Amino acid sequence: MTHVTEHPLVRGGRSAALATACVRGGVAAGLGLGALAVLVTAGWISSPYPDSGPGGALHLAAGLWLLAHGVDLVRTDTLSGLPAPLGIVPMLLTALPLWLVHRATRDTLDGADDGDRRPPSAGGAVAAVTGGYLLVAAAVVVYGESGPLPAEPLSAGFWLPAVVVGAAGAGVWTAFGRPLPAQRQAAAALRATGLGLVTLCGGGAVVAAVSLAWHAGEAQTAYAGLTGEWSGRVAVLLLVLALLPNMAVWGAAYGLGPGFTLGTGALATPLGLVGDPAVPHFPLLAALPDDGRGGWIHWAAAAVPLTAVLLQGGRVGRAARTWTARDTSLTALGAAWGCGAVVAVLSAAAGGPLGTARLSAFGPVWWQTGAATVLWGACVGVPVALGVRAWGRRVPRAKRPPLSGEAPAVEMRAARAVAAVPTGPGAGSVPVGGPVPPPTASAPDAAETGEAHRDAAPAAPVGAAGAKAAGQGLDDGPPYDTYDPYGDSVFEPYDYLPAAWEPGAPPPPPPPATP
Repeated sequence: MTHVTEHPLVRGGRSAALATACVRGGVAAGLGLGALAVLVTAGWISSPYPDSGPGGALHLAAGLWLLAHGVDLVRTDTLSGLPAPLGIVPMLLTALPLWLVHRATRDTLDGADDGDRRPPSAGGAVAAVTGGYLLVAAAVVVYGESGPLPAEPLSAGFWLPAVVVGAAGAGVWTAFGRPLPAQRQAAAALRATGLGLVTLCGGGAVVAAVSLAWHAGEAQTAYAGLTGEWSGRVAVLLLVLALLPNMAVWGAAYGLGPGFTLGTGALATPLGLVGDPAVPHFPLLAALPDDGRGGWIHWAAAAVPLTAVLLQGGRVGRAARTWTARDTSLTALGAAWGCGAVVAVLSAAAGGPLGTARLSAFGPVWWQTGAATVLWGACVGVPVALGVRAWGRRVPRAKRPPLSGEAPAVEMRAARAVAAVPTGPGAGSVPVGGPVPPPTASAPDAAETGEAHRDAAPAAPVGAAGAKAAGQGLDDGPPYDTYDPYGDSVFEPYDYLPAAWEPGAPPPPPPPATP
């Protein structure tokens, strides 16, 4: 009876769509893992002195794949023999798995519209894609336990599902057309949050790039001192590229005020570098500020968060022209809290431990950076939003009325135009129906010569006879008033009209009043 039911049980059901979504999630995980495996294997093959065999390269690829999801790793092959944590995420590597999960969820909801397959619900699509992805991730975690970079269990149990669910939720949002909340305040807060984040991270990248260019010599020395082989230099260059987003977050944290730690007891802020930093030899770390108190060039980094909150508050203020001051303040505070939450997550990913003892804390502290972002938005962004709202609600002042003794410019120009028209008995009238030649510079006017053209030729008559008289010497043909080029019997040709520069005929004098 399935051929007469509304929902077939074999083909096109919702269960089939969920199964397909689960497969899509597993394929997305395999693609990301395979891309890293190919890259690491190519580096292992090109290395003249590999430390291990192909199994070590595959274990390294598995560890990098887990690290890209925010999972902390544990290094077991240290010189001291003690395990050392590794928690700094190469944020550029994170873009690949996030995009793959996002695409898998989006295609699950978009592809169900074709054919007779029933589309799954949004929650079902997220659950199916996440489940398929986490099955592969669990296998990778188990495989990595036998390698030099096993995953920390608690970190893997929290960050892997959180990252995958977040990327899948973004895919659902994209599939539904990226809708914003129906409430205007919430939508405005989200837009302002996005603008503030882009400005803050972009400004942090500029700060880091300027500092790296300032210390270009030290960075080049560190890059050349790490390895002498071209394969090793390519590997270091790829690692530098993967850590560039981390550098932008570090620059944003530096401008916000809390700065970042360079080992336990060492802190770099715009006010100066405090403590004894434990900095490894790495090209990007050559851009760190010098020891001592900070100067104006270090304080200039505060322009990054200032610009971000100015744009953020201005965005809220432009949208709040019809709102109350309370709604405007709450919306600006919501944007500040949203921006602070995202910056805290980015700071947690950009920093972390690099080892034990002094290297157990390296990079921005997530809660300090997030709190500083909220404070900037609350102390600067809210007043800016209120000020922009007040400026947009201002009432324009009425124009000053003209004084009693002043004549408007339009009336004065009209009076001059009327006075320029000749009205005496010697002023000739221009016939409406005849052609009037334009004035020439060689023909003097009667007012200039002092004599009237009394023997001037009369105006050309109107009609066919006038046309023939005026057209002597031209080709013989049908008269203009009977010529119909379009074959339209209702065509009425227009006669010549006076040009715009010719004065019109004066109005007739009023009839004399009867006694």
